[in-house]
Amino acid sequence: MEAQVLADWESCDKTDTLFVVICSVICWGIIPAVGLGYSGYSTRHNSLASFFPALLAVICVSLQWYILGYSLAYGEGNGFIGDLKYAFHQGVLAQPVGTIPAILFSEFQLIFAATVAAIAVGGACERGRLLPLIPFLFLWTTFVYCPLAHMVWSESGFLYQMGVLDFAGGTPVHICSGATATAISVYLSHPLFRSRNSNIRTPSHLKLHKPHNTISQLLSLVTIWGSWLAFDAGTTLSFNFKSVHALCVTNLCAAAGALTWNLITYYESSKFSLDSTFLGAISGLVMITPAAGFISVTTSFFFGAAGALVCRQALRIKFTPVAHRLKWVDNGDSFATHCVGGFVGTIATGLFASRQVAAFDGTTEIIGGVFIDGNIRQIFIQIFEAIVGFAWTFGVSYLIFAGLDCIPGLEVLAIDE
Repeated sequence: MEAQVLADWESCDKTDTLFVVICSVICWGIIPAVGLGYSGYSTRHNSLASFFPALLAVICVSLQWYILGYSLAYGEGNGFIGDLKYAFHQGVLAQPVGTIPAILFSEFQLIFAATVAAIAVGGACERGRLLPLIPFLFLWTTFVYCPLAHMVWSESGFLYQMGVLDFAGGTPVHICSGATATAISVYLSHPLFRSRNSNIRTPSHLKLHKPHNTISQLLSLVTIWGSWLAFDAGTTLSFNFKSVHALCVTNLCAAAGALTWNLITYYESSKFSLDSTFLGAISGLVMITPAAGFISVTTSFFFGAAGALVCRQALRIKFTPVAHRLKWVDNGDSFATHCVGGFVGTIATGLFASRQVAAFDGTTEIIGGVFIDGNIRQIFIQIFEAIVGFAWTFGVSYLIFAGLDCIPGLEVLAIDE
C-alpha cells in the first residue's frame, strides 16, 4: 500500500498541489470570519452566541465530511447523490484527482461545505439555540448540501450533465446558504412544535436593530474579501492562467459592488458607511462566484455593480410593513445577499459566459452563454438549476429544523433572555 501511495504522489503535479494547499489554508479563514460578521450584526449580549455557530459548522461538517459527506458529494452514485464508496475516506489518499491528491481535493471541497454551513446557520443568530445546531449541521450536510453539490459538480450529477455553468458555487454555495438561513428564520418566526408551546420562548421577541460592532464587520470584510480570492482561484484545482484570471475578476467584482452600494448610500444620506461597504463587497463576491471562470474582466465590473443594485433592493424587504406583519427576520442579510445574489449571479452567468474565457486553463470546453456565444439554451439551464437548488434547500432544511424541534431538549427557539 505504501508503495502505491508514493507512486500516486509522484504522479501528482507538485506546483498544483502546493497552490491548492495554500488556497485551502487561506480559504479556511472565511468560516470564522462569517461568524465574526454575524457577531457584529448582533446585539452586544448576543455577540458570542452569534459567533459560535460558525465554529460548530467547521467542527461538525469536518466530521460529517470524513464519515459520509465526501462520498455522497463526489462518489459515483446516480444523478442525485453519490454512493458510499469513499465512506470514512476509504481509498482517499494520493490518487490524483486531476493533478492533485484526492485527499487534498476532499479537504478543499470540505472548506466549501463548511463555509456554506457557516453562512446558513446565521439564520439562527440571536433567536436560535446552539445545541440543536449540532444535529442540524450533520443532517443538513448529509441531506441538503451533499446531494446539491453532487448534482452540480459531480460528473454523474444530472445538473452537471445538463451542462450547467457554476464555477465555484452560485447554487451549491450561495443559493443553498441563503435558502437555508431563510428556512431557519421562517421557522423561528412561526414555530410549529415544542418551541411554539413554550412559555419562555416568544417567536417575535427580536426587533430589527443596527449592527453593534463595526470592528467585527471590518475584520470580517477584510478576511472574507481576501480569502474569497483564493476561494475562486483555487477552484481551478491547478496553477494556470485561469486561476489568475479568476482571482482578478473576483477582486474587481467585489470592488465594483462595494463602491456602487456606498455611492447610493452617500447619495441618500451624505455619509459613507462601513455597513454599505461590507454588504456591497459581499454582493459582488456572491455575483462572481458562479461566473469567475467564465466571464471577462470588463463583464465582472458590471456584475459587481448590478449585484449591489439588486441586493440592496432585496435588503429593503425586511423593513417593509408586510415583513413586520410576517415577523420577517433576516439577521445576517443572507436572503438579500446570498439567496437573491446567488439567483442573479447564476442566471447572469448563463447570459455572459464566454467559451474563450472558460478555455484559459487549456482544457475546459463549454458552448458559452447567450450574449457572447449565442447559446440561448444556457439561460434556461441556469434558471432551472437555481430553482432546483432553492426548492431542494429550503424544503429539506425546513423539514430538518422542524423535525429537531419535535425532540425534547432540542427546542430550536431560544428563550427570550
